[in-house]
Amino acid sequence: MRALLSLSRLARRLPASLAGVAAVRAPAPVLLRHLHADGSPPPPQAPPPFVSRVLESDPSLNPGEEPQPSSDPALDEFLARFVAAFRPLLTAAFPDHDRPVLDEMLRLVADAVMCRLTGADPGPDAVDLSDELWAAVWEVSASVRDGMRRDQVRADLRHYLHCDEVKEMTRFAVDVGIRGAMLRELRFKWAREKLEEVEFYRGLDKMRAEATADPAPAPVPRLTALPQRKGEVKFSMYGLDMSDPKWAEVAERTAEAEAHFVPAEAKAVEGKAKKAEGMLLSVDPRKGDPVPAMEEWKEELRPKRVDWLALLERVKTRNVELYLKVAEALLAEESFDANIRDYSKLIDLHAKANHVDSAERILAKMKEKGIVPDILTFITLVHMYSKAGNLEKAKEAFEFIRKEGFKPDLKLFGSMINCYINHGEPVQAETLIKSMSNMSIKPTREMYTDVMRAFAQRGMSDAAHRIYSTMTFAGIQPTPELVTLRIESYGRTGDFENACSVFEQMRKSGHEPDDSSISAVMAAYMKKNQFDRALDWLLKLEKEGIKPGLKTNLVLLDWLSMLQLVLEAEQLVQKIKKLGEEPIEVHVFLADMYAKSRHEEKARRSLKILEEKKKLLKVDQFERVIKGLLDGGFSEEANKYYKMMKSCGFEPSETTEVGVKARFGVRGGLRPTGRHRG
Repeated sequence: MRALLSLSRLARRLPASLAGVAAVRAPAPVLLRHLHADGSPPPPQAPPPFVSRVLESDPSLNPGEEPQPSSDPALDEFLARFVAAFRPLLTAAFPDHDRPVLDEMLRLVADAVMCRLTGADPGPDAVDLSDELWAAVWEVSASVRDGMRRDQVRADLRHYLHCDEVKEMTRFAVDVGIRGAMLRELRFKWAREKLEEVEFYRGLDKMRAEATADPAPAPVPRLTALPQRKGEVKFSMYGLDMSDPKWAEVAERTAEAEAHFVPAEAKAVEGKAKKAEGMLLSVDPRKGDPVPAMEEWKEELRPKRVDWLALLERVKTRNVELYLKVAEALLAEESFDANIRDYSKLIDLHAKANHVDSAERILAKMKEKGIVPDILTFITLVHMYSKAGNLEKAKEAFEFIRKEGFKPDLKLFGSMINCYINHGEPVQAETLIKSMSNMSIKPTREMYTDVMRAFAQRGMSDAAHRIYSTMTFAGIQPTPELVTLRIESYGRTGDFENACSVFEQMRKSGHEPDDSSISAVMAAYMKKNQFDRALDWLLKLEKEGIKPGLKTNLVLLDWLSMLQLVLEAEQLVQKIKKLGEEPIEVHVFLADMYAKSRHEEKARRSLKILEEKKKLLKVDQFERVIKGLLDGGFSEEANKYYKMMKSCGFEPSETTEVGVKARFGVRGGLRPTGRHRG
């Protein structure tokens, strides 16, 4: 506001009539000295009439005259808004001045702004405004310009809200159920987009007009004869010689590629073709044959590849099994033009469904047609054969991938590692883990755990310890499960000293020992038949508040049954029953113990329970029951469980088979004498 005080210098240029009026109504002598500093005032005269576009644009500044037509409406609107916005600033700066004085000040400021905007000569009587005053003027001008822009945008939006395109989209939105505030926002959004589009083309028209406004170039002289040309016509584009014949071949190949990649529209299925498609969809994939319906559909529609693909999508939506059968039949169809992706996709679907025979059949058809399987197909085969347990074929596909220079990913390595483990070759799985480290692929914790579990189950304690060290060196922190696997590996070899040592290390590291780790230590003691030391160690744990669980009790029951401690074993069985459900291993141990100790009635009770749950029995459990029956002289029961073992799909060991055949030479078997009935 301080910048506006410099307007007091403008009073020297005021007409005498306005100065006289100001002298009468403004008692402050300071203003009078500014207005009459050069001498006595001249006699009052009528001020010469002046014409100002500012006063024309503001009726309040010139109420006695009729408004003149404006030659530039935008400029007149700007001046009118500028006067309306600048007047309150003058009024606040000079509260003691009359309106005519303020009007004259405003006219002088507006004329200076007018000259600056239009570039006109201000004349000798023009007033020079200070820099501070110009800063205030430009600030007001910027706000006026922004206001005009906002009003113009609002007016345009109101116009385009009622254009045909916005109305049509609004009707569509109403038809689909859009109402209320969301519909209002969409209308304004569409109107704004229409406005932006119009402004864009308006800018292009302006640029075109500016370009055509340039002086016309000199006319090109007219040729009267063509020049003589030697050689072939040559032209270049982006530095390339496009007259070379090779570009014609490139254009042809590009057109062929576009025919494959640009999707075409499928034909409409109507009439007899639709009826044939209905017959195809109703075919039972397990009993029926879809080929006759496909032939009828083909004869009626004359399809191309895009039509066959559309049919496959519809079949897949209805029945996946039928889709697999139809897709396989289409591989031999000429109009379908099957490529390598069709074969690999079908092989992948069969592999995910564990249809190994079907996948191999598709692969054989692929090779018969002369299509060489690619890397993606071999990756699918590795996963399929690994899941099916076919190690040889999985290795063959995996080696092909590596020979082709393709770097297997983590998932591919994981499939091969699991295949080696399931096939009983954990050493080869460990070799794969080492090769992963050499290829800068970090094995996961799950991979290490699976390999270590395989070593532990086979009693390969050194290999398990090696995997444990490798994993720790790779920065993977050991978990209680891994420590338990180490203890289990020592337990299977009977190394109870190392088992106890690892057990104590686990406790010192802050991990609470679980039932699995305790049972593994007990198994190590049992392997070396250190019964007294095992009981002392177990009693020590109970004093420290660590109670054995189900697994530990099962190991102890197994031990007691082998030692033929019937009473102690029965007491332990009662303790196990109190913990919850009775595992099937309990009756395996009891049947073996009762048969060897010749407690016939008790043995038959356990055998009856095992017969009811025969599907849960494993190979080693069948072997143990049969061996116990043979040792106790129950030849008929041994032969019965021998046949039961074979019916469950297990192959008996040579020792068991020889023992059963030797003992069952006499009908009825050997009956033990003096056996207990209780």
